[in-house]
Amino acid sequence: MRGRRKGTLVADAVESAWDVSRETSVDSALEEDELPGTDTPIARAARRALDIRSGAVTMPAPREPRVLCVANQKGGVGKTTTAVNIGVALALGGLRVLGIDLEPQGNASGALGVERTVGTPSIYEVLLGEIDARDAVQICPDAPNLSCIPATLGLAGAEIELVSLVARESRLQKAIADIRADYDYVFIDCPPSLGLLTVNAMVATSEVLIPIQCEYYALEGLGQLLRNIDMVRKHLNPAIDLSTILLTMYDGRTKLADQVAAEVRSHFKEAVLTTVIPRSVKVSEAPGFSQSVLTYDPGSRGAMSYLDAAREIADYGAKER
Repeated sequence: MRGRRKGTLVADAVESAWDVSRETSVDSALEEDELPGTDTPIARAARRALDIRSGAVTMPAPREPRVLCVANQKGGVGKTTTAVNIGVALALGGLRVLGIDLEPQGNASGALGVERTVGTPSIYEVLLGEIDARDAVQICPDAPNLSCIPATLGLAGAEIELVSLVARESRLQKAIADIRADYDYVFIDCPPSLGLLTVNAMVATSEVLIPIQCEYYALEGLGQLLRNIDMVRKHLNPAIDLSTILLTMYDGRTKLADQVAAEVRSHFKEAVLTTVIPRSVKVSEAPGFSQSVLTYDPGSRGAMSYLDAAREIADYGAKER
């Protein structure tokens, strides 16, 4: 298989499960209680799924709390999916995680299964200073270590309302200042734009995680995002850093995916995670059930890929820098 990397959890667990049709074999192995001693790719994937479901997977804690905004001005690159699944993976690994949904559509809130109807305390009221951030926090039903500040439809007009407020670019930073130390990781899911909400996220964070789809158009406009990060660093938040890039929707059957991956790795070097997220039916299906792919189908290739990516992020955070 072109583009595969030996030695990762994905390669070890699902050597031949990259074919979408094989994904159901993992569930079959779980249902049929396949012998734990068998050493087939599907058996190993089934055991990994059981580890996730039982909470046997552990992640190292960071040396200090990390706040990452997940940003890309291009839609459809797996931004919300990445924020949700990385957060769930770290939480299932025993870490305390907070997700902040800063996208008016509220897709991350829906995927995490938290309440997001009109009238629910949300990030909108937090940004306007009407409530404390702690009052908007909800516990996610599928991952007790994972909390979420949801987004409701009211957030759609927030950028217009923020324009007239004092210190409009740092509203989120001030709002979460008292609670960020309660968590090992805070992930901010940004809207697919470079507007005031995204600027608030960049001011409130010290790290940026950019999901990049393994297709040509995903590279277009990336330069503008990088310029915005530089501008925020110069004028608003000197501590911000592009720490992590995750390649998503990887299709090893195409030369284009390899070319995009190679180009991104050659330019951004060690900021690019070794793990790539393959195209997966299960990843697409999970939000429809208000779940992450790790709780919807933990034995799928998408779930284990996100688990690998989360472990890389956790290992980096645990290192002395």
